[in-house]
Amino acid sequence: MQVLCNLWTKLTLLIINRYDVIIALLYKLLVVTVATKETDGFRRFLRSAKHFNYSVKVLGRNQKWRGGDHTTAPGGGQNVRLLKEALEEMKDSEKIILFIDSYDVVFASGPKELLKKFQQARHKVVFSSESLIWPERHLEDKHPHVREGNRFLGSGGFIGYLPNIKEMVSDWLGEDADSDQLYFTKIYIDPAKKVRSKSINITLDSKCRLFQNLHGALDEVVLKFEDGRVRARNVLYDTLPVIIHGNGPTKLQINYLGNYIPNTWTFETGCTACQEDLRPLTGLQESEYPLVMIGIFIQQPTPFVTVFFERLLNQQYPKNRLQLFIYNKEHRHLYHNVKFIESTEDMDGTASRNLGFDLCRKDKDCDYFLSLDIEVVLKNENTLKIIIEQNLPIVAPMITRTGRLWSNFWGALSADGYYARSEDYVDIVQGRRVGVWNVPYVSSVYLIKADLLRTELTEYDLFNSNSLDSDMAFCDNVRNKGIFMYVSNMHNFGRILSTENYKTSHLHNDLWQIFENPVDWQERYIHKNYTLIMKNKCVVSSLRQPCPDVYWFPVFSDVACNHLIEEMEHFGRWSGGKNTDTRIQGGYENVPTIDIHMNQINFEKEWHKFLLEYIAPITEKMYPGYYTKAHFDLAFVVRYKPDEQPSLRPHHDASTFTINIALNQVGLDYQGGGCRFLRYNCSIQAPRKGWALMHPGRLTHYHEGLPTTAGTRYIAVSFVDP
Repeated sequence: MQVLCNLWTKLTLLIINRYDVIIALLYKLLVVTVATKETDGFRRFLRSAKHFNYSVKVLGRNQKWRGGDHTTAPGGGQNVRLLKEALEEMKDSEKIILFIDSYDVVFASGPKELLKKFQQARHKVVFSSESLIWPERHLEDKHPHVREGNRFLGSGGFIGYLPNIKEMVSDWLGEDADSDQLYFTKIYIDPAKKVRSKSINITLDSKCRLFQNLHGALDEVVLKFEDGRVRARNVLYDTLPVIIHGNGPTKLQINYLGNYIPNTWTFETGCTACQEDLRPLTGLQESEYPLVMIGIFIQQPTPFVTVFFERLLNQQYPKNRLQLFIYNKEHRHLYHNVKFIESTEDMDGTASRNLGFDLCRKDKDCDYFLSLDIEVVLKNENTLKIIIEQNLPIVAPMITRTGRLWSNFWGALSADGYYARSEDYVDIVQGRRVGVWNVPYVSSVYLIKADLLRTELTEYDLFNSNSLDSDMAFCDNVRNKGIFMYVSNMHNFGRILSTENYKTSHLHNDLWQIFENPVDWQERYIHKNYTLIMKNKCVVSSLRQPCPDVYWFPVFSDVACNHLIEEMEHFGRWSGGKNTDTRIQGGYENVPTIDIHMNQINFEKEWHKFLLEYIAPITEKMYPGYYTKAHFDLAFVVRYKPDEQPSLRPHHDASTFTINIALNQVGLDYQGGGCRFLRYNCSIQAPRKGWALMHPGRLTHYHEGLPTTAGTRYIAVSFVDP
């Protein structure tokens, strides 16, 4: 027992001593990085370092980068030169230097874990490792074999004691554009430098306990959510790396991981970074609001264009702080300035987008450019304010196509640069994860800072490409500049219209959109009080029973009534009101009217959809136990005039139930009119515009159309379930 107690005491002291060593080393640790330019990636790196209280020394600020382009050729020698110069001024032999890239790096954990794992490596210098050799493949056989893990050195991250790192870089005499990776690799493997390598005491972090290089390892790294924390886990080695490096062509993956790490978004806290560095507009005078140029692009026939501009007018933003650039034929006059590109001008959509950016770029007063495609439905009246307040270089309010996963952003890209679904895409689109997300592609509607157009995105032809569509070309140019694009789903901003199958052969083409854009169709054409009936609210005012088993309720908006009348008059082929009628089966009509059938204007499918979606639920509510599929043989618009056909004789309808919708206003558009049910001696003499009469068709509800004494009366009639 005494022996066990002694062993336990020694083990406890050993753990305490090691903990004390780690605590002491915390004050010796210095993170060193090179950043000649402050980029979005660099700011992300600093945020992650600050989150864990790392001390960071930045080399090369405001210097010109001469270290080459790592994406196309070896380079990075400037890093070694700057590091060598900085280390010469440091004297503390116990100092620990962590040298890492910054533009594509995030910390996933703090200094304590880093130093603990460094101590466990039992070497003076530990380099990150890779599964792929770079830049000279012929050196592969010279690398030591490892029992498990990566064999090859990665120069994007290493940690070690100051004297050892000083010795490691002391021989550097290369050019700034020479390869830092090759230099360090040769120290590690070159037989001529074997003694030197041993004295420096280098090893590799082969199992990614300290460093995770993503190049060649994308399938190995997943997010690990636990207890309010998010880490990157290497599933191949079952390790939790402290530092994540998006080296080589893995910039998009580090952007994805950076949406969560370090604890940027967790299931417990949601988005922790979304309220940082905001630009509040509350309290500003109108004249102090940023000046925004709104570029509106109408590149294809699009439904509900009038509604688009109505919503734009409803944006809660000072109109005198807006400029409009419109690529099409609309015009508004309440704004600070309007640049209008007629469709007859020799300019395509790509050129118009380049021009829009350039107008903002050259206008010193322009603070933001809002790119807005005509198919965007901005339901949130504060959209512009919200995205300005996010204070991001490029930010898009997330919008989706109703009932689908189609949105205005991509969460990832395929190998050929097209759409790929990120792991979190569905959760973001469906609102299960809410925040502001760094993404590789945005479109349809996004806000860009004008300063960005004047500094980083100065090229005129940002939307031009020989192989990519204009939106993809723009995003590709932005990504290549290292500029982050964000999408916010923190609010319900709106949706995207479908422009597929949009017919332009009618006077009011939007009437035909009940299938493609049902939500917008409802908002445009269904009475605002219709939904109250189904919610059992305001039943007295919204649903009436003026006669036995006759129900009267609002269904059409004024716009729907006007459009349907105008569409029929535009078609113009009214029947003669005779018994002989070749449009119907048998060619004979017992009770003729002057009318146009829905199938004459190719509207029968849309009308059936309307009956099924909006009339059938009322039928089932008012006539319990009866269920309808809303089939009909006859659906038509009737026109009554005193000098044409003023009334309709008593009759039964060839239906189980009939729908009769008043399309214009008694007392304003016509005098007289209405409907009388003879059996009940009950008349409805003041039908409301947009309201429907629903009544049984056969046997019980013998009725007549009362005379129209002045003007013109229109009604839409359906004989349902004949």
